[in-house]
Amino acid sequence: MSPTLILILIVGYFALLFVVSWITGKDSSNEAFFIGNKKSPWYLVAFGMIGASLSGVTFISVPGWVEASQFSYLQMVMGNLLGYLFIATVLMPMYYRLNLTSIYTYLEKRFGVASYKTGSAFFILSRTIGASFRLYLVAIVLQQFVMQSFDIPFWMTVLLAIILIWVYTVRGGIRTIVWTDSLQTTCMLIAVVLTVFAIGNALNLSLFELVDKVKSSEYSQVFFFEGGWSDGKNFFKQFLAGASIAIVMTGLDQDMMQKNLSCRTIGDAQKNMFWFSIVFFFANILFLSLGALLYIYAGEMGIETPTRMVNGVVKPATDLLYPTIAIEHLSPLISGVFILGLIAAAYSSADSALTSLTTSFCVDFLNFEKQEATTSNQAKQKTTRFIVHIAFSILLFFVIMGFWYINDQAVIAALFKVAGYTYGPLLGLYIFGFYTNRRLVDRFAPIVCIAAPIVTYILNAYSETLFFGYKFGFELLILNGLITFVGLWIISEKQIVE
Repeated sequence: MSPTLILILIVGYFALLFVVSWITGKDSSNEAFFIGNKKSPWYLVAFGMIGASLSGVTFISVPGWVEASQFSYLQMVMGNLLGYLFIATVLMPMYYRLNLTSIYTYLEKRFGVASYKTGSAFFILSRTIGASFRLYLVAIVLQQFVMQSFDIPFWMTVLLAIILIWVYTVRGGIRTIVWTDSLQTTCMLIAVVLTVFAIGNALNLSLFELVDKVKSSEYSQVFFFEGGWSDGKNFFKQFLAGASIAIVMTGLDQDMMQKNLSCRTIGDAQKNMFWFSIVFFFANILFLSLGALLYIYAGEMGIETPTRMVNGVVKPATDLLYPTIAIEHLSPLISGVFILGLIAAAYSSADSALTSLTTSFCVDFLNFEKQEATTSNQAKQKTTRFIVHIAFSILLFFVIMGFWYINDQAVIAALFKVAGYTYGPLLGLYIFGFYTNRRLVDRFAPIVCIAAPIVTYILNAYSETLFFGYKFGFELLILNGLITFVGLWIISEKQIVE
């Protein structure tokens, strides 16, 4: 498919998003923007969350991981299911009982203002870096395969991407996103399914033969017990890390929880979480199977894994394998569907991130909910929300351009990992609040929450020396949360909370 046709396809896709935005954005009140007037159908929230959870990183990176990690990632997904159960049965009932708009308001009720602002600030930092990183990956693909054909510079590609998000979320907010995320999830899954069938046709294999091909391949091993705790693919490490990651990156993340809080009742929100968990599990099996098929196809067709230069060294760019095969080696239909799936994957994460960042800042730092609900105040808040929405859009643009000018995948990946460190303090704060009845010396909470990721980073850097060859993996999040918990215990008072 030519770049012109792909561009036409993209324009048509966004025209559809704008139609959805126009229909759902007629009520532009703060309640509609922040929590959808609590009228979101639970099944739409559940389906739309698939796209937001998978994101553009999963869409192009998980298939590429299969060569090095086989299906070990599924062990983490199994842990995710345990985390989602905790969210549905512990966190969500509490959020609904307290009638929260920003989930970090809980920290103020439990500990005080300093803890509250700290938790929200860590979310804003994490989500800004994470959303920028995901959009950056997709912008690179669009630039390489579409925009550079029209001599459009990278900064313009990024600017257009962010403007489009801003336009279709500015009025309806979460009310719009619940519907657009469902559309984007559909596009993403259709892209993967059609790619699987296209590879099957190219290899002259039926669906059942494709399944057998994946099962009998070197990539299909799921469980890893032999390597012990020093093995990054160890089942127990990945399972526990998956549970904790689900808790913090879904249950303690304003972006993901805002959709759930827009459901009518706690019962609807829990149904959404349970069904989301089931579909999420099978969606990841689909992505991993696609990864195995991509490597099988590449091997039989003599296609080499793409490479990139990192610090003067040529290294495999496995996250470009799927784009390369879909666009350069399969039919024009698959090329177009892949581009739509990629855009859908990126935007289902980025649009909700922009909305949740706006919500968190307005509620947690500008104290919207604490202001008197007069007509004049509501009008001022809508204007302020509009400005904040623009400000975060500009911030995302400059962070993405910062990644572009760094132009070093290793550094960018490290920055993304740093964002992951900031979820540890949130985990520690909430677990301390739920499972102890001690009262914090609130003014010291920011010090503990800043120190914990730093200590975690140091322990990770020297883990092999300090812990007899042990290497941390995704379980760093648990360590980070534990250090935060211990620090909070030290600064807590003996008096119990009545």
